[in-house]
Amino acid sequence: MKYFFSLATGLACTAGVWSTCLLASLLVLPATAQTLTNNGGTLTVQSGAVLCVSGSVQNAAGSTLQNNGTLELSGDLTSAGTFSGTGLLRATGTQDQTLTLPAGTSLGSLTVANTGASGQNRVLLPNDVTVTGTITLTAGNVRTASTAVLSLPDGATLVGETAGRVVQGNLRVVRASGSGNLDFGHGLTLDRTGLGQVTVTRTAGLQTAGVSYGQNGSYQGIDAVWQVQSEVGPTGAVPLTLQWTSDFDNGLTSFSQAQLWRAATAAGPWTALATGADASSRSLAGSTSSLGAFTVSNVANPLPVELVAFTVERRGGDALLRWTTAQEKNNARFEVEVSPDGRAFQRLGAVAGQGTSSTRHEYQFTDANLSRYGVTQLYYRLRQIDLNGTATLSLVRTVQVAGAARFAAQAWPNPFGAAGLQLTLQTGNAGAAEFIVYDALGRAVLGRQVAALPAGSTSLAWPAAAQLPPGVYYLWVQQAGQQTRLKLVRE
Repeated sequence: MKYFFSLATGLACTAGVWSTCLLASLLVLPATAQTLTNNGGTLTVQSGAVLCVSGSVQNAAGSTLQNNGTLELSGDLTSAGTFSGTGLLRATGTQDQTLTLPAGTSLGSLTVANTGASGQNRVLLPNDVTVTGTITLTAGNVRTASTAVLSLPDGATLVGETAGRVVQGNLRVVRASGSGNLDFGHGLTLDRTGLGQVTVTRTAGLQTAGVSYGQNGSYQGIDAVWQVQSEVGPTGAVPLTLQWTSDFDNGLTSFSQAQLWRAATAAGPWTALATGADASSRSLAGSTSSLGAFTVSNVANPLPVELVAFTVERRGGDALLRWTTAQEKNNARFEVEVSPDGRAFQRLGAVAGQGTSSTRHEYQFTDANLSRYGVTQLYYRLRQIDLNGTATLSLVRTVQVAGAARFAAQAWPNPFGAAGLQLTLQTGNAGAAEFIVYDALGRAVLGRQVAALPAGSTSLAWPAAAQLPPGVYYLWVQQAGQQTRLKLVRE
């Protein structure tokens, strides 16, 4: 027997289950009717009350559904009206259930107990949803759309994720400033000391190269990428550990020799953080001096050639580039590229690679007569080319052409995009530095502080700048009583 509730006026439950509280409003329909509809009314599940729906719930436009108790359903939840409350939503279906809620809707807690067959036991989230309490996985999975984010603010938790019970898509966890190692609850443990508020977004299980896994030609990493952003940039090495379930192995069969990788974004290019280590337990530790995107591959699937060092230094009027590889696989050559502005690069020359090799190799290249460029700073990068033509870019390195200014700042690329900014500060004094971005109306929209900046030239990654909408901005840099301003363009 199924029930259909058509609510034209506001009704509220004071205690017990809804089938008792709304007994006078029940309309017995044939077993094929499986929808509870709130059509223009106010439906309230009060604290301590339970509303069980053997089917779907529809909250029409102009309606209000407030859940401060427990709302349990075996079908879909669709709300074009107001959906709010601090209660528990339990999904107990036997096939995929879709929660179509207005973007940014907050739920108190969410329990997934879907007993459908594998691949048909998911709670689907097409829009952004925030859970302020606990996500509990007892059976089935949660899957966000590729553009949607399931957010857990500070204090909210994920419980029960294990093989066969995971969150696929984008899962964002925010934690307030603190000290020491912290398990974010979705596969990343990080020493957050001195970083301020930290936001970690795991994108996993989407089977999409450059989004949920890193790729280098036909080689790929696990189907999980953690993007880490902090309120304050790191001033030294930050220990971290990545853990994942077999759901995200992405076809990789052995992790006895695994590699930790970092990039600005999941699109790469990727840089190895350490030598290979045993991650047979699907847990791999390392450290990084720059935050960004992190993932794992095994030795049989290297993301790029393992470039362990790349430096550029001025030698008189020339620039000397040096780089070192720990291992190479199908490496045809390195192409050396230069740019006067950090955006448009041109090819200078090429150095032959070693094909496939497990031993260390060192390379160098000289760019003569730097004065011909007519700028005070140059940008260099390596384009590594595989035997099959696949290309992978290194990180960018800079060199001063003229004598270093006492205080100067550079931001590149400019215009910048989804990868954020790289900042280079040249200063004659050590000390704290502050970076503030203003929009065209003079409003401060983004800030960053570095507690201990050394004298000389320092390069900093600022991935958080990617959050800015397209437009023109002005970056003020202050340090030791000196300041400078840069114009930025977000594409």
